Amino acid sequence: MQEDLRVVFESRNRQSCSDRALVLAASRIPHQVVDDGFSAALVVPAEYSARAVEELRLYDDENPPARPKPQARIVYQDAVPGVIGYVLVISAVAWLAGYSIGGYDWFGAGRIDGTLIRNGEWWRTITALTLHSGARHVIGNLVFGVFFGIFAGRLLGSGVAWLAIVAAAATGNAANTLLLESAHRSIGASTAVFAALGLVAGFVWHGRLMAQDRWSYRYGPVIGGLALLMYTGTGGPNTDVGAHLLGFVCGFLTGMLLVVLGPVPTDGRSQIVAGGIAVLLVATSWIVALQA
Repeated sequence: MQEDLRVVFESRNRQSCSDRALVLAASRIPHQVVDDGFSAALVVPAEYSARAVEELRLYDDENPPARPKPQARIVYQDAVPGVIGYVLVISAVAWLAGYSIGGYDWFGAGRIDGTLIRNGEWWRTITALTLHSGARHVIGNLVFGVFFGIFAGRLLGSGVAWLAIVAAAATGNAANTLLLESAHRSIGASTAVFAALGLVAGFVWHGRLMAQDRWSYRYGPVIGGLALLMYTGTGGPNTDVGAHLLGFVCGFLTGMLLVVLGPVPTDGRSQIVAGGIAVLLVATSWIVALQA
């Protein structure tokens, strides 16, 4: 190649130079790639420079650089009303059931009972979420419920988040009951706790709220959710692993469904309505349970 050379392209990406070198080769333009270790340059003899520049311009016009998809913006909502409501409901039912207020057998009326649920007592899938076997059981579910509930409420708003959690947890309890023997019995808000965890994981993952260019970011919410499920939801001889797992799965699917259905309403009125429906579901289920 002659000594009188002209630089027609330069980049820190050697592959970009190699791609354009193929363009010049196809056009039978003498060329050379010069790499100094920091950047690469494509040079041609001076008499070919005008033609080379034109060929590269045509190549760039036909192959515009891919623009990264804009990352979805997360607008965080107020999670406080939801977690306060959760604490109040769990605490109130713990007191009512612990002292058998009204002369009712709250545990017998509201616990998961496979036989009775199969016979149509659907409300038990919801009432059981508010019952606990003792102070340690209550405190544990309050702590984890508030923790995961804050994440869900921040993403979806207090009302929508807790309505979704109640629906997903009740579905998880129903599914767990149908998969086990009819004598299966259980109580506790842990199914709702893991439904909240799954809800966050499914909504973040399917909604692409995290950077999607690396596999660790794409699947981070799923892997993180499963890790927390295994770490906090599979220990202890009395742990209902099936309820925890199905609560997480139902929450995850609910989070994905919310993405598919469209933008989650964030206005105050919608959040109040959704939260009211969640409270109404719990209250109605207990009214039906105690009168059954």
